[in-house]
Amino acid sequence: MKPGKLAVVACLMLAVSGCVTKKTYDKEAQMAAEYAALNQKLTTELSGDRAQITQLQNELKVTMVNEILFPEGGWRLSPKGEQTLAKIAPTLSNLPGQQVVVQGFTDNEPIGPELRSHFPSNLELSSARADNVARFLTSKGVPSNSISAQGFGEARPVASNSTPQGKAQNRRVEIVITSAGRP
Repeated sequence: MKPGKLAVVACLMLAVSGCVTKKTYDKEAQMAAEYAALNQKLTTELSGDRAQITQLQNELKVTMVNEILFPEGGWRLSPKGEQTLAKIAPTLSNLPGQQVVVQGFTDNEPIGPELRSHFPSNLELSSARADNVARFLTSKGVPSNSISAQGFGEARPVASNSTPQGKAQNRRVEIVITSAGRP
């Protein structure tokens, strides 16, 4: 094949591979609309609770700093934490085809002696926090087959651990809502 024809064929293959079917486009548009509506609903439910909601292409993420959910250095939900999660549980329990992933994070400070008797490291502490949030949401009606929990410890910081404000931002729980079957 001549170089000119080869270039034309390559361009056509790229053009065709970049196209999406109407069905795929409609599904993506519907998901975008559903996430926008979910974003608005969660924003209303969490107003004043110092939670941040981020809408990404294929997911919605609710980020809450630990002080909203847990007593300082704790892993069991505080009454305020339960109240906050109870506000969003009805919305999360009615998400057909969606997966809810609770992710726990800590700062980079080694855990103290009191916590060390329960957890060998920040990884296990963050996992316990994520597990407790997931367990509470399940108790409030979120289907157990649509929720999971992960702990990341001090990995994946969102701010510098060199300041108290940064450390506070890194001690957080994220609730990620994504369509089932998508990472």
